[in-house]
Amino acid sequence: MSSNPQKLSGNEIRSQFLNFYAQRGHQILPSASLVPEDPTVLLTIAGMLPFKPIFLGQRTPEFKRATTSQKCIRTNDIENVGRTKRHQTFFEMLGNFSFGDYFKQQAIAWGWEISTQVFGFSPQNLVVSVFEEDDEAFAIWRDQIGVVEARIKRMGEDDNFWVSGPTGPCGPCSEIYYDFHPELGDEHIDLEDDTRFIEFYNLVFMQYNRDAEGNLTPLQNQNIDTGMGLERMAQILQQVPNNYETDLIFPIIQTAAEIAEIDYHSSDEQTKISLKVIGDHVRSVVHMIADEIRASNVGRGYILRRLIRRLVRHGRLIGISTEFTTQVAETAIALAASAYPNVRQREAAIKAELQREESNFLKTLDRGEKLLAEIIQELKQQGKTQISGESAFTLYDTYGFPLELTQEIAAENHLTVDETGFNVEMQKQVERAKAAHQSIDLTVQGSLDTLAEHIHATEFIGYDQAAATAKVEVLLVGGVSQEEAEAGIDVQIVLNQTPFYAESGGQIGDRGYICGDGVVVSIDDVKKESDFFVHFGRIERGTIRVGDIVSAQIDPACRRRLQANHTATHLLQAALKKIVDEGISQAGSLVSFDRLRFDFNCPRGLTTAETQAVEEQVNTWIAEAHIAKIEILPIAEAKARGAVAMFGEKYGEEVRVIDFSGVSMELCGGTHVSNTAEIGVFKIISEAGVASGVRRIEAVSGPAVLDYLNLRDKVVKDLSDRFKVKPEELPERITTLQNELRTSQKQLEVLKGQLAIAKSDSLLQTAESVGDYQIIVAQLDDVDPESLKTAAERLLQKIGNGAIVLGSVPEPDKVSIVAAFSQEVNKKGLQAGKFVGAVAKICGGGGGGRPNLAQAGGRDASKLPEALAQALSDLKAGLG
Repeated sequence: MSSNPQKLSGNEIRSQFLNFYAQRGHQILPSASLVPEDPTVLLTIAGMLPFKPIFLGQRTPEFKRATTSQKCIRTNDIENVGRTKRHQTFFEMLGNFSFGDYFKQQAIAWGWEISTQVFGFSPQNLVVSVFEEDDEAFAIWRDQIGVVEARIKRMGEDDNFWVSGPTGPCGPCSEIYYDFHPELGDEHIDLEDDTRFIEFYNLVFMQYNRDAEGNLTPLQNQNIDTGMGLERMAQILQQVPNNYETDLIFPIIQTAAEIAEIDYHSSDEQTKISLKVIGDHVRSVVHMIADEIRASNVGRGYILRRLIRRLVRHGRLIGISTEFTTQVAETAIALAASAYPNVRQREAAIKAELQREESNFLKTLDRGEKLLAEIIQELKQQGKTQISGESAFTLYDTYGFPLELTQEIAAENHLTVDETGFNVEMQKQVERAKAAHQSIDLTVQGSLDTLAEHIHATEFIGYDQAAATAKVEVLLVGGVSQEEAEAGIDVQIVLNQTPFYAESGGQIGDRGYICGDGVVVSIDDVKKESDFFVHFGRIERGTIRVGDIVSAQIDPACRRRLQANHTATHLLQAALKKIVDEGISQAGSLVSFDRLRFDFNCPRGLTTAETQAVEEQVNTWIAEAHIAKIEILPIAEAKARGAVAMFGEKYGEEVRVIDFSGVSMELCGGTHVSNTAEIGVFKIISEAGVASGVRRIEAVSGPAVLDYLNLRDKVVKDLSDRFKVKPEELPERITTLQNELRTSQKQLEVLKGQLAIAKSDSLLQTAESVGDYQIIVAQLDDVDPESLKTAAERLLQKIGNGAIVLGSVPEPDKVSIVAAFSQEVNKKGLQAGKFVGAVAKICGGGGGGRPNLAQAGGRDASKLPEALAQALSDLKAGLG
């Protein structure tokens, strides 16, 4: 392939990475949840985390090679989000993993191949680092790959030695960096210089075990764990100045800017920072809520709440005074839906959580404003002129009041703020956060751990009973243990026994009620924490207390829907194996009240005929009324009988086997119908790719089929009325409208381009000579930013050696400025990015870009002539 980098979308980068390793024997696995199995971390913070039990020898891998695109969240550097080019809380980590299979030589060879042959990086743009003592990796890079020694840097343990903790598996790593300025040579390479270098691929060679004394001994199995940051790759390949301006994040920023009625490119630096924070944080909270994390004051719920509040606060900073989080969430959901369909499926829950948290926090902000007014009044009465750092931090930490806003209001009242004192308090909080991170409180789990020695594990009796008398063992409010709670409060309840199924194996928790003497608690979810079933609900009336004897009753209609959908997933897998490919295996599932979802490994999409055949086969088995046989068997016997197990699931020595004789036999702890006829009917509603090699079927069964058909019928009738055509004529009518719209858009783009070219060509005669250089500085009226950029590039090509600076006012109160410099101008010390940013400040804006081409904006159109005059003067001075 070409040695020039391809300009790929984020989705294309992800797909090409997974395809590359799938073609080399790696099993493509879907991203794990942001809620990790690992109890030592609150959130999934790395691509390797789901495989940690394998690396630690606690679990035997089903595959020797795997590849994933793993969603991750890290908040340890949250204050840097938006301020640097690459700090984010949410990111995707592309990875390939070897569990005792290939090692350094193959990992390095493939890492170089995908970088140069798939993504098209020139070797001149790549630098690699190795652990300072890893002579083997150094030799592979130099002698087998052919990297010159000057571009292989030895680094210390802090940079290039991976550890899982104080003890356990560890090993050296090798990183691949992209060099934006290889013309600067190899003599003074400093990989800490993030203006020149960006690390995009980390290859970890797990080859040692570290004991408590720090001694290293070779591992019996040597493993490979790699990580390639998707957003970083997008920045490089899309040739944008930072991760935020990639197609993975920038559409969210644009949505926020539209709500605030501002333009990102013409905004000042602080406004851009706020827009970037919004772009990043929205992605985090959407995925966290999609993975069923709820906002609270402890654990991962606190992280979610903090991110939402920062998101709202930065919205206020850019002038958004109304609720807006659900609007930007819509854009984030649209961007993520193809790779992570659960965000679309959980869209209603995501928006509800955001709306609730935003509304509550806006009230909190109002209280902060009132408190600040009281502080100011008290200071004036005392004759003081400075708000203390402690008071400013209380406003920030407790009320979410940004320091900048406190300073602004203080200045209006002729007061200052002790910023040094504020920073001292902030540092104290950072230290507290670090301490909390080292002794993690897992929300509900943290409270249950402290109570575990006083209560017994919850007994689940829901396979046979829909209702039971039980005792309230634990009552939690926001994850904190309470003795009692009253009506209107959200609670978490642990009973000594329960008929409620807790979310597991893809099946969501039951719904229902817990009732007692004058008390009713509606239960909308049940989760399992260790051996305890936690019932999440809201007290509708009365007061509930620890020790109460209550009646626990599931909603039988909801349970029947779950049973139908869960059994349908088993029949669906059996049908796929029979009709499409016997080698198909499950890669994930969701069983809810209204639908089911089944992910499976398959290298291609199903044909229409295959999809129809699968649906018909499932309905045939339903009509044949196969009886369920449920047994508890030793796992070895269950597998010997042919029971299907799911990769990644943990199984004990004894397992529950669901057997519909001659049709399906699976290991499963979920609830099922006793006879397939109880399902009624099954309907596939979609079949699509989740990632390369992983397909997803969504379907409905039982009563949900009628709901689905009613909705479809309503939509068709509505469209028919709107377009004034018969239902069967809708496809043709829509196709006609689409074609008309595409034609109009193409005509508009052509006209814009022609206008820009015509206007720019007339400027050639205005070129001025400054020594050996030609310069053009001019204003082109009514030209949009993209056309202005095209015009500048065209003019530079025509004059050859020189500099072009063009300005335009494409719409009222919006200025666009572009600078295009030849390489010879760059060598004179003039960088287009820095140059155009300084010029744009005159118009109340800013911007930047690459040394040879950059774009900026501003708000004050009246200052554009002054800005261009300054640009002409600066060019003459710099080139003269």
